[in-house]
Amino acid sequence: MTTLPLIIGIDLSGPSNHADTACAVFEAHPDRLVYRQHLTHLADADLLHIVSNVRGSTLTIGIDAPLSYQDGGGDRPSDADLRRRLKACGTPVPAVMTPTMTRMAYLTLRGMGVARLLESAVPDCRIVEVHPFASLVLAGADPHVVSDVKADESSCQTLLDWLPSQGLHGLPSSNVSDHELAAFGAAFAAWKWQQGMAHWLTDAVLPHHPYPFAC
Repeated sequence: MTTLPLIIGIDLSGPSNHADTACAVFEAHPDRLVYRQHLTHLADADLLHIVSNVRGSTLTIGIDAPLSYQDGGGDRPSDADLRRRLKACGTPVPAVMTPTMTRMAYLTLRGMGVARLLESAVPDCRIVEVHPFASLVLAGADPHVVSDVKADESSCQTLLDWLPSQGLHGLPSSNVSDHELAAFGAAFAAWKWQQGMAHWLTDAVLPHHPYPFAC
């Protein structure tokens, strides 16, 4: 029996904010992602446990956090390019935050640490940095709805109802937080990248930016 590839989407928050960290696991078929499970309130050790338990499957992990920073501070070239792409939409779009800006640096610190941790557990996994909500906008989601997900529960539900049209099957039908939705979006972006169908992509630039960044 062939083992299906797996896609894991991770929405990280800062190192002390386990409550807002979410992870979603999907089986990858050629034409769809099939939901397996999602979990929240996750420490680094929990993420390591989840990834370690899927050994034997081809694994792609999309992480919603900066996985590198620009030497000297400020935007990486990829941050500036994605911001320009989103601004071209001409409507409210998700923010693209500079990795070293105040408070964002904590998320960058955790992102870099978690990526290294997961690679140590599954050396042959593929890791890609993602921006879940930018991915949804570039895939055709209503930017006004996406911009409201943190303030309006109905916007989360609208996007949850929309995701099956993009190939995500078996999702929970309701009561999903913005962080859980971001984990689904991270998996969606990683799946599109795995398929070679990302809507936006910056390849890894070694040695300073070791992971691709895709939406």
